[in-house]
Amino acid sequence: MTTETDDRKQRVIGEYSTHDSDTGSPEVQVAILTDRVRHLTDHLKTHKKDHASRRGLLKMVGRRARLLRYLQRKDWARYQELIQRLGIRR
Repeated sequence: MTTETDDRKQRVIGEYSTHDSDTGSPEVQVAILTDRVRHLTDHLKTHKKDHASRRGLLKMVGRRARLLRYLQRKDWARYQELIQRLGIRR
């Protein structure tokens, strides 16, 4: 039995993976975090006092920023393509 979250995660992995068994590349990790950030942002728009989830959101954004810095340092072209595909401002 898969949940909606698992389905979304599998869709994101399929879309951003670099090869068939890729689940841990920076592109996939950033894409998964971006999906979770967008979902949690929508949640916080309706539940303004949910500070525990807000803290989790901030931690996710920080992790995503670190992964993006790593990718930017290692391969500028992959970084540029990823932020373009995800629509992340940087």
